[in-house]
Amino acid sequence: MRRDIVVVGASAGGLEAVSKLVENIAGFKGAIFVVIHTGPGGPGLLADLLNRRGTLPTLNAEDGKRIQPGYIHVAPPDHHLVLERGRMRLIKGPMENRHRPSIDALFRSAANAYGPQVIGVVLTGYLDDGSAGMLAIKRSGGLAIVQDPRDALVPAMPQAAIDHAEVDYILPLAEIPALLTSLVNSGTEIAMSPENEFEPNSTSNDAKGDPSAYTCPQCHGTLWEVHDGGLLRFACRVGHSFSSESMLEDQKDAVERALWAAMRSLEERADLTARLAKRAEQQAHQHAAGRFRHQSDAARHNADVLRRILTNGEEIQVRERHDEAAKPA
Repeated sequence: MRRDIVVVGASAGGLEAVSKLVENIAGFKGAIFVVIHTGPGGPGLLADLLNRRGTLPTLNAEDGKRIQPGYIHVAPPDHHLVLERGRMRLIKGPMENRHRPSIDALFRSAANAYGPQVIGVVLTGYLDDGSAGMLAIKRSGGLAIVQDPRDALVPAMPQAAIDHAEVDYILPLAEIPALLTSLVNSGTEIAMSPENEFEPNSTSNDAKGDPSAYTCPQCHGTLWEVHDGGLLRFACRVGHSFSSESMLEDQKDAVERALWAAMRSLEERADLTARLAKRAEQQAHQHAAGRFRHQSDAARHNADVLRRILTNGEEIQVRERHDEAAKPA
């Protein structure tokens, strides 16, 4: 058995990183599968862009297509790319770590289907998608390669993989293509003892968890708390799953959406009560007019408070991300 299934995950800064990766791989005897986080409305032009940079043919993944060596397949927007034995699948499953496609979904499925044949590669990106998937690859006997965080445009995702999985190689991006080519093309057989021989597994590597005190930010169902090695994750009944970092990020987004909705309702209330006050004045109902004016002023004041909170929060968020990216190695 040879290592010939390579799965690559990247997020912020990932397009340029993956482009540099593939342009330095030639004569490759394995199959490469790529997930870069994109928005659900993305154009799906990643395969065309990589084709212009690399020497291996790059295609958008197709549901049910047979896996063949010498090709790069990229996940299209809004679909998880998962591997089964001998073929790839595209599914519209629940988001994982706030993304579809998810790096963890690809990595975990590759580990389930191909075990020690898999080489996982985590590149630049925010948060920690890919860490749980890298754990699955390592448990199944595969290899883990991570871009050196000091070399990454955004170091968070590589650093999270290093923190949570026993990574085999930590390298600058420029050195990863040669290593992959050597590992895949060397022809070295993976030594497997009979008692540890890998059998493809159709089930997930995810451990069962305990009910948590939190609800899913996506569907508001009960979340289960999963302790996966040193990684804390959450999953709901319908399949949404989050790392702790992604959970915090999605909770923050949910709070922000609720605050904007509350601000809109307050502004509508301020406008309606102001109109009622004017109508009451026209009808010489001074007591009612005063009551409506007081309600309008209170609603306007509360809406202004929420607007200041939301505006300051957005500025802080941008500043925090800028400071995180600018931190010295």
